[in-house]
Amino acid sequence: MSPEANWLILRHFHLGAQILAFIGRNAPVPVATTPLEPARIADLRDEMFVKHDLNLFNFVIRLNGALREAGVEMHAPAQVDFSMVRDPGLRLADMPRRRRNFLDLQSAIELFTPLYQLMLTDNDFWRAANSLQLDETVGIYAATILGAPQHLILVNNKHPLVPLSTLRAGYRLVLHGLSTEMLHSLLMRMKAEAGQPATPAAAA
Repeated sequence: MSPEANWLILRHFHLGAQILAFIGRNAPVPVATTPLEPARIADLRDEMFVKHDLNLFNFVIRLNGALREAGVEMHAPAQVDFSMVRDPGLRLADMPRRRRNFLDLQSAIELFTPLYQLMLTDNDFWRAANSLQLDETVGIYAATILGAPQHLILVNNKHPLVPLSTLRAGYRLVLHGLSTEMLHSLLMRMKAEAGQPATPAAAA
């Protein structure tokens, strides 16, 4: 893939992990997360795509189970903790720029999806595919924590209860990536406004 596509994919794992950690840390019940923070393309070989998709799907299940068991609903904390939100420190200049690095992100995903399906169990594949439609759910959690429902306008990949087919997976995944980038940017801005110190990527 192109340098820009590789950079965006590596960023997406970091930003997604930070957003789940933000929700887990600020939820009224403790919910553990499993951060995925690949530093280079070779790190993706360890089933990173599957782990990322299942992390999101399973996080929503665990969070709702914990809320139900505790008999509470998601609400804004007295003070929002932004400590896990940071710049991942990945540089576009570090991405490979060989002759074969030309394919754009959306085209690569469309080519990748049929092979992805063949390499997973049926249950894992549908959890991974349907996790693309959890942006609205994650957006609701974040907006509730922030006490700012107007920020739900950031969500553009909706309807988690009405699963779509895997056709146009590239378009949906790019929308998912855009939602993640927008939410992370908002959290970075709100962290700065709250006066919480920036956390270096290497130290987090």
